[in-house]
Amino acid sequence: MRAFDTLRSVLQFRPVEWDLDLRRLRVAADVADLRRIARRRLPRGVFDYIDGGAEDELSLRRNVDAFRRVEFRPRVLNDVGVVDTGTTLLGRSLPLPLVLAPTGFTRIATSGGELDVARAADRAGIPYTLSTLATRSIEEVAAVSAGPKWFQVYVWKDRGLVAEMLARAARADFEAIMLTVDTAVLGRRERDVRRGFTLPPKIGAATLLDGLAHPQWTWDLVRSEPITFANIVGTGAPDGARVTRLADYVNTQFDASLSWKDLDWFRGVWAGPIVLKGVQSVDDARRAADAGIEAVALSNHGGRQLDGAPPILELVAPVAEAVGERIEIICDGGIRRGSDIVKAVALGARACMVGRAYLYGLAAGGELGVDHVIDLLDSGMRRTMALTGTRALSDLGPGLVRWRTRA
Repeated sequence: MRAFDTLRSVLQFRPVEWDLDLRRLRVAADVADLRRIARRRLPRGVFDYIDGGAEDELSLRRNVDAFRRVEFRPRVLNDVGVVDTGTTLLGRSLPLPLVLAPTGFTRIATSGGELDVARAADRAGIPYTLSTLATRSIEEVAAVSAGPKWFQVYVWKDRGLVAEMLARAARADFEAIMLTVDTAVLGRRERDVRRGFTLPPKIGAATLLDGLAHPQWTWDLVRSEPITFANIVGTGAPDGARVTRLADYVNTQFDASLSWKDLDWFRGVWAGPIVLKGVQSVDDARRAADAGIEAVALSNHGGRQLDGAPPILELVAPVAEAVGERIEIICDGGIRRGSDIVKAVALGARACMVGRAYLYGLAAGGELGVDHVIDLLDSGMRRTMALTGTRALSDLGPGLVRWRTRA
């Protein structure tokens, strides 16, 4: 009896969790765990579309590896009883220096798609960026989110259609636009080529077998309404139901002649802040500042466009030194932990942006999975700041970190 009392004093029964999504998420300690869950739950073609990069995927790997090459120089005996992760971005106060990036065809991960992501961002009080090629429309997202919303713009040859979408975004209270400037042509994503993966997916023997092997994903897909490019349905442009290959569509619709002079056109049709996404050099960041752009998103499209583009974290400090306070810097690419955000901010970023990380969460647990990713990044930031002896983002600076010359 005494032995039983001793055992009972040190053991607790874990409450039974009946929600399968919550049960999976409870044991996901980091974004890498969510990636493994997403890989199990998604058909391989779908997972590779989310997970993959261009060609040899050098830039994809180097984005992540760059954060591993930065170490902290912690200070001790600083009062870190209260840690404040708040900041301002484009004139808005945020509880966390984090933006959810635009991702096209998000409903390929789960039927809720962009609506799940927007609701999670709203709860966290951080911006969500809706893609031009989203599978939920501007108006649908606005109906479920009162939080800060941005609209990402792919520039098409039909500028009337672009202007129409920007007007819709303004009416729906989107606060900023993110002009993507690194897609003159679409990068070659060889995982998709090897699997014969297209958007929308073509039905074949391999597709059917993959769907049967992932019945939960397939059942979720077939029960929901058809997936389309929701922002262009009804505009006269082809919608997702008639697009047989995303690459063909992009290569015929995108305007490869986009240049710096076109920024004046965007100023004429959009009254709010503009973020340039896809800046990959100090010179272009300086030129954006000279043009009066409010923010640059240093980004190589998550390694999905030009393979061999610079790891984004390596650009943050030189860009910050070159532009000073004239323009805000968003670091986009390779962020997997809250400590990564601390490193980027210490090097000079105002905020960071994540895409794959929340898609892994979405695939692993739907809307709750996106919540989980945001919570992991938030708690990771707070823990890292406390352990490095910093109480507020204003305490973060280049002296807090250093680049390792050896692994």
